[in-house]
Amino acid sequence: MTMTASPVKIAASDAADQPTRTPELDALYRGFESELLVPLWTEIGDLMPAHPRSKALPHLWRWQDLLPLAAQAGELVPVGRGGERRAIALANPGLGGRPFATPTLWAAIQYLNPGEDAPVHRHTQNAFRFVVEGEGVWTVVNGDAVAMRRGDFLPQAGWAWHGHHNATDAPMAWIDGLDIPFQYALDATFFEFGPDAVDNLETPDRSRSERLWGHPGLRPLTHLGPTPATPLLVYRWEHTDKALADQLALEKEGVAATVEPGHAAVRYTNPTDGRDVMPTLRTEFHRLAPGTETTAVSEVGSTVAQVFDGTGEVVVGDRTWTVERGDLFVVPSWQPLTLRSEHGLDLFRFSDTPVFENLHLHRRQETDRQETGR
Repeated sequence: MTMTASPVKIAASDAADQPTRTPELDALYRGFESELLVPLWTEIGDLMPAHPRSKALPHLWRWQDLLPLAAQAGELVPVGRGGERRAIALANPGLGGRPFATPTLWAAIQYLNPGEDAPVHRHTQNAFRFVVEGEGVWTVVNGDAVAMRRGDFLPQAGWAWHGHHNATDAPMAWIDGLDIPFQYALDATFFEFGPDAVDNLETPDRSRSERLWGHPGLRPLTHLGPTPATPLLVYRWEHTDKALADQLALEKEGVAATVEPGHAAVRYTNPTDGRDVMPTLRTEFHRLAPGTETTAVSEVGSTVAQVFDGTGEVVVGDRTWTVERGDLFVVPSWQPLTLRSEHGLDLFRFSDTPVFENLHLHRRQETDRQETGR
C-alpha cells in the first residue's frame, strides 16, 4: 500500500518581515507544499522565539476536589488488568486534553481500596510516589516490599517490576509522578505486564533497600558502582522533616542561609553519586517559615508541586492562588514563580531540570515582580 503524505500549508503573509505577495510567490509556495517543504522565513517566529513559550498553562488542582473523585473511582473502576492502575492524571488545560501536567511531566492521583493489589508491570518511564496523607500500602519493587506513609518519597527507576498492595482496612491515595510525556515525545517507551498479583505480600517495617542504602552519609562498600537512578526506594518523612527543621533552627542561631531567610530546602539524591534520584526528574522539598516570601524565579523546564502542609499564596506568571494541604499546581517553562507563606508552608516539587542541565539548555533568572508590574 502506498502512503500519501498530507500536503503542508504555507500561509503567505503580507507582513512587513515577509516577501511581497505576488502570483510568482504563491506559485513557489504551492511548489513547496506539493513537495512537503516549508520555508524557514514563514515559521521562524514560532520555532525560535525570544524566550520559551510553553503551550502548558499555570493551573491549580484542589485536593479537596480530587480526593472525592478518586474515592468514587474506587467504587466504580476495577484496579485489575484493563484499568491496570486506578490513576487519574492531571490534564493541563493548554495541552489539548492530553493527560499531561506539562509537556514533559505526568502527575496523577492513585487510589487503592482495602485488600487490593495493583498488578505488577514495568515500563521505561522513571516514576515516583509521594504520600500527602495516609498509610497502609506497600509498593513492591523487584520483590522488595516498601511501606508507604505520609511524607514519604518513593522513587522507582525505569524498567523495574513493581506493584502495590493495600494491607489495611482503609483506602489510600497518593500522587504519582513520571516522565511519560518526555519519553512519549521521543518515541522511547516500552511497557511489559508482570504477574496479576503482587509477588511479595510481606509488610516489613524496613525494606531491603533501606537496610542497605538508608544510612545517612554511609555508602556500602559491598555494593559499589554508581547506578543511573537511586537504589534507595524510599526517603522517609522523619529524615526530611528533621533536615528542614535543622536548617531553620541554625538560621535562628545566626548561621546565614544561602537562599532567602526563612526558606529551607532539600533535594532528594542518588546515594551512589550524589546526583538527582533519576536522570529525568528532580525532586525537592521546601519549607517556608511564617511570613516568608521567595524571590520570583523563572527556569527553563517545568515543575509540578504539591502542598504538603500549611497555607500560603502561590504566584505563577499572572496567576495567583491561595493554597492549602494537598493542592497541586503547575509552573510552565520560564513562567516566574513566587511562594508566600502565611503560618508556614511545606511544599513537595518535582521538575524536568536534569534533562535540560544534561543538554546544557538550563537557564534560571530571578525577577523583581515590581519591575514586571506584578
